[in-house]
Amino acid sequence: MNLPGTETPQRWTAPAVQSAVVDPPGLATVAAVLGTIALITSIAVVGGVIGAVGLVVGCVALARSRRSGVGRASSITAVATSLLAIVVSVLAAVFLVWYAHKTQSCYHVNHFHQYQQCVSRQFSGS
Repeated sequence: MNLPGTETPQRWTAPAVQSAVVDPPGLATVAAVLGTIALITSIAVVGGVIGAVGLVVGCVALARSRRSGVGRASSITAVATSLLAIVVSVLAAVFLVWYAHKTQSCYHVNHFHQYQQCVSRQFSGS
């Protein structure tokens, strides 16, 4: 029973929330940053390890982006840059091993100038 001029307040209910989970593009962004850092550091061979991590994170982000539709471009960029960083790191490692093998007789010299002359002789074939 209400007195005149007084009303019973309505109960507040929360609006219905959809249960669809939307992945934020954060994982794709992290993967893209890892891929970029890996590509920059790949000449020092360290980028290959970072690239492997970026590749795994990028693949996970790509799989999530297929479901949610968010962050697909960043995920593809991350996978591409990470793969490129791994390839460059492998090529740099192969080159370093080849160079070390080719110039192994020059490692006994005491001065850098002597080392340069020895390396020059190794590559000129004399």
